[in-house]
Amino acid sequence: MSSPSLLSRLRQLPADLALPPQLLQTPEWDGPLCRVRLDNTGATPEPVRDWLLFDGELGISPEAAIYGEGFQMLAQTMGTWQAPAPVGRCPDASVYRITADLGYHTVHNLLLVAQDTGWLLLAFASCQRFGGEFRLYPSGRLQILMNGEGRQLLPGEHWQSEALLCLEGPDREALLRELADYIEAEHPSLVADVAARPSGWCSWYHYYADVSAADIRENLAVRAARFPALRYVQIDDGYQARMGDWLTPSAKFEQGVAPLAAEIRAAGCEPALWVAPFIAEPGSRVFQDHLDWFVKGDDGLPLPSERVTYGGWRCTPWYVLDGTHPEVQAHLERVFRTLREQWGIHYFKLDANFWGAIHGGHFCDPSATRVEAYRRGMAAVLRGAGEGAFLLGCNAPIWPSLGLVHGMRVSDDVERHGPRFRQIAREAFCRAWQNDRLWALDPDCVCLRDLPNQSAGEHDYQFHLAALVASGGMVLAGDRLRDLDEGQEGQLHKLLTLCEARAPAARFDDMNFSRGRVTLPEGGELLCLFNWDTEEKTVEVPAGALDFWHERPVGQQVVLQGGQGRVLSYR
Repeated sequence: MSSPSLLSRLRQLPADLALPPQLLQTPEWDGPLCRVRLDNTGATPEPVRDWLLFDGELGISPEAAIYGEGFQMLAQTMGTWQAPAPVGRCPDASVYRITADLGYHTVHNLLLVAQDTGWLLLAFASCQRFGGEFRLYPSGRLQILMNGEGRQLLPGEHWQSEALLCLEGPDREALLRELADYIEAEHPSLVADVAARPSGWCSWYHYYADVSAADIRENLAVRAARFPALRYVQIDDGYQARMGDWLTPSAKFEQGVAPLAAEIRAAGCEPALWVAPFIAEPGSRVFQDHLDWFVKGDDGLPLPSERVTYGGWRCTPWYVLDGTHPEVQAHLERVFRTLREQWGIHYFKLDANFWGAIHGGHFCDPSATRVEAYRRGMAAVLRGAGEGAFLLGCNAPIWPSLGLVHGMRVSDDVERHGPRFRQIAREAFCRAWQNDRLWALDPDCVCLRDLPNQSAGEHDYQFHLAALVASGGMVLAGDRLRDLDEGQEGQLHKLLTLCEARAPAARFDDMNFSRGRVTLPEGGELLCLFNWDTEEKTVEVPAGALDFWHERPVGQQVVLQGGQGRVLSYR
């Protein structure tokens, strides 16, 4: 007799045995999808913090390999059930202080577990109100819960959980495609409204916050002469006088951003702008004039984000606009309508979005969760940006952004160092299934030139280029364009050709991400090879393969140096 499946065992797990007797929990299954209803049958309000849907053991080996999503962009988990390991630099529990993780490890909204027969996928297909959490205990115990954030469930009322999806199968990528189908049913994707996959140039990775209007004009001129396929010119952080005062330019943009945006359009491309809609620094006008607009601490004063989470990367302390406040919603809508109608900008890189879903504070609407606060604020941004806009989420809460952005950064910031290239590649590969399904995927900028404080070797840059091919997403150049030599110019043009053709992300043999294939829309395939180790490796490849960048035959064996990536093409 065969043993029961993991999913049948999951259905038998008990729910929260510690619930007060007046709270009645009822699971409702529809095939692999489960929603849990929670009724308050008593006469008094009940605060609900950790709303346990299922709790127990599924018989999963503690040595099983896992992949888990983070609440925010910079957090992901790999490793094993009993020894989870962060993929990036900023785990949810430690750096962002989102969960306590005492004796367990928290994964948010998506958990993949490797089994002898394939994969188990547990995921929440919706994120309208609650954040979904999976707590992994080293013993094999699993808790699946909604984060109720201590909100009150009133007498005679009920809550509905987010939609929990439970799938098993041999093909990991097929399971993720099925998950995308369920998510799209709950959160219709905005990516269908995007006529072309975006490409462009971004000021941040050469000039950082020191960018000036003169720098933008210089790169605009080089773009016209050498890189006309770069559609957008993105003015990143540094144009504004203060964080939060997005309509007030700094002294380095003395004539304002609107005339510069007009110059960009006159040059035959589109202006794009970096905005961090939810945050403000103490000296900003918006903070000085509207203290009541901000998320409050227990003391009733605006909450500095560093008190409860990671405080931000410059111009701190950051304070957070309260997305549940009607005047904040009107403010966000007004700012983006001004940027659209008066400045002529339709592409917005929205950064620091996580803080719009900040935990540990008090909202104007006390019944709202942080997910609702963020989604209400983002809905206002969407209204202001209008039809035809492109919103790119960055440093965002991943699942709460479903259905609210057209594109999504899925990796840490690029730096010209081999370890960072490999880190962001792994982050992007783990999320590549989202590309052109949930949103256009942004694996961050193409950076091919050293800076005084950033340097990488030839093999590191080859790894970076191969990772961008395998990610299958947007292409934004991050170097000073005039510094690119002839070879680097050719590499960027190759990436832009793939972007224009909407080449898909690579399909990898496994989550070691050493060998992935890209099926090109016009025919033919690309083989992306990665050596994550320090020792050289010899790899067998199909007959007739050409080096993608130089279009030269490579034979049937390719030597990969430590930390090197290669892209081969063949038909």
